[in-house]
Amino acid sequence: MKYAIDVDVGGTFMDFFVSGNGKHVISKVPTTTYELGAGFLRGIEDCAVKLGKSVEDFLADTEAIRYSTTIGTNAMLQHKGPNLGLITTAGYEDMIFVGRGRQWADGMALAEVKDMTKIQKPAPLIPRKMVVGVRERIDSFGNIIAPLVKEEVLEKVRYLVDNGARGFVVCLLWSFLNPAHEREIKRVIEEEFPETYLGNMPIILSSEISPKEGEYTRTMTAIVDAYMHSELVQEMSSLAEHLRERGYTKPILLVHNTGGSKKVSRTKAVNTHNASPVAGLCGALYVSKLCKLPNVVYTDVGGTSFDIGLIVKGTLPFYDLFPVIDRWRTQLRTIETISIGAGGGSIAWLTPLLGNRLEVGPMSAGAMPGPACYDLGGEDATVTDADVVLGYIDPNYYLGGRMKLNKAKALRAIKVLADKLGTNEVITANMIKRVVDVKMGQEIFKRVALAGYDPKEFTLFACGGAGPTHCCGYAPPAGLRKILTAPFSPVFGAFGGSTLDVKHIYDKSRHIKIFDFATQKYFSDFEMFNSVVRELQDSAIKDMRLEGFPEERVTFTLELEMRYGTQYTYSRIQSPVTVMNGEEDVKRLCDAFTESYSKTYGPESAFPQGGIDVETFMLTAQVPVAHFPMKEYELVSAAPAKEALKGGRETYWEELGGFKETTVYRWEGLQPGNVIIGPAIIEAENTTYVVAPGWRYTMDQYLNGIIESINK
Repeated sequence: MKYAIDVDVGGTFMDFFVSGNGKHVISKVPTTTYELGAGFLRGIEDCAVKLGKSVEDFLADTEAIRYSTTIGTNAMLQHKGPNLGLITTAGYEDMIFVGRGRQWADGMALAEVKDMTKIQKPAPLIPRKMVVGVRERIDSFGNIIAPLVKEEVLEKVRYLVDNGARGFVVCLLWSFLNPAHEREIKRVIEEEFPETYLGNMPIILSSEISPKEGEYTRTMTAIVDAYMHSELVQEMSSLAEHLRERGYTKPILLVHNTGGSKKVSRTKAVNTHNASPVAGLCGALYVSKLCKLPNVVYTDVGGTSFDIGLIVKGTLPFYDLFPVIDRWRTQLRTIETISIGAGGGSIAWLTPLLGNRLEVGPMSAGAMPGPACYDLGGEDATVTDADVVLGYIDPNYYLGGRMKLNKAKALRAIKVLADKLGTNEVITANMIKRVVDVKMGQEIFKRVALAGYDPKEFTLFACGGAGPTHCCGYAPPAGLRKILTAPFSPVFGAFGGSTLDVKHIYDKSRHIKIFDFATQKYFSDFEMFNSVVRELQDSAIKDMRLEGFPEERVTFTLELEMRYGTQYTYSRIQSPVTVMNGEEDVKRLCDAFTESYSKTYGPESAFPQGGIDVETFMLTAQVPVAHFPMKEYELVSAAPAKEALKGGRETYWEELGGFKETTVYRWEGLQPGNVIIGPAIIEAENTTYVVAPGWRYTMDQYLNGIIESINK
């Protein structure tokens, strides 16, 4: 039997999903922020116990480990990256500081953007003294018109090293057309300062990270990658060492924000940003196809964040423009998800300027010390503390009883807020729940209804450790009436990793006028188009071979960013051809672009007579791998069996005016076809399902819990 281990590292918990031979086990362990490898091994040990194996035998039988990490993202958010040096074309040293006209608004919430008295440009990741320029020039056609001088490069590199550079970013003008000078600078650095002298210092070339036009965004993409690189390398090296000590010899795959996975050695650090929500969204796509649900709102309520992603008509959306990482606009091609600071560990606080109004998040108690009820030193009231006080979470059955919670500490933390509000602990706990539920629901509403979709046509996927607990609270503000909770909802991000194929994406900017408005003729230099595709395919085949896959297993998909002549913005389409052999192929491409453009902006907007240009090539290379199959069961009677009944406890229901004795069920005792009418509590090992009054829970043939509103 061969296993696949999928791991999702969150701010509060590490989630594990282990699959093999049609079976699976899941586990949640606290995130050990001081040493991620310690928590990782703890989770591996827990899974091994559940499989009845030793850790060594378990890892020996493991075929692949897919790892979704926030290491690089945290380095960005906390501004704890290395001291970097930037080498650019002389005369353009101030480019990243000048930025773009509206750089001050990138990555800021709407409320912050409106406060013009306080908003400022972000502090640069690289200070001005660590930016140097070298005299060289490549023109807009890729021709070298001013050669690079080695002695000048050495002088500038020595200056950066003397000032403490721990990594180098190289971004020269027009290097995406001709990377010769960037590659020469890298060769000079490696020759002058070999690894034995500088150690594992990254040398990041913009032509390798993002070979696309757009000087500012290309530079920032390379800088962000370099900023995340060192932390990622250090942590993954430590993790690999821990695994080798326990007998694991296979490679580790990193989950990417493109919806695929790669070996660590083939991964760009910047592609790990936001990988966990993307993996969860890909898992939601897998389940939605199985359950024939074309429109889905994927949500994951973790300990620190609330993640949202949409599936519309069975497809995943990519960012149309430029994804922002922290405060920096980049050129990444990533699947679109958004995250806000709301989760089980989100801290409740009062805003004195608004009359002591209660707020929840974005600050989080994290894993250590965590919520007050964890009894690890945390003193701030959190959402989890409120859930304990209201009776939703059993303090003696948190994580299946492996972690005991202290209700008295939760009451004490909430009392601090209650005294300031002039209420009691229960009312304050319910206020915390309402605030966080409405906050999450309104965020969903903005992403669905305000985007032009009808929420009633969407199914809410409630995932994460706290998703099933709060879904009946945040679905109504979003206008959603149907909820799906998968059997592995608590670790859905990790499960999503198991649905991913090995995927590499390659971009390259190349301006090609495929229909000339002046002559009204199609272009005929087919080799210009084919050579770009061939270059990207050669890179893909090389990388896939290094991943261990032969060329015949690789499938290619070509997308193009195109626009009508004189337009500023691009539209992305899937190309009907990957090789051009004649004018008919050009016409097919032009017709495909016009059809796509017409569907998006209306038939009257299409204007092919104005000329059609190709600006960017995007090639996806993919190798399908075996995925975990969700087993289908026969449906039984609606009434749960006696062994599913766990007992009852006092639970607070605002709809019923206070605490009421509520039936508690064991999730493991339920069977497909069982129906439970709220109010009810369903306890699983790693989460608690809260079925509010006016809602009905039904377990379907895949063990999914379908929660539907029964109020008209």
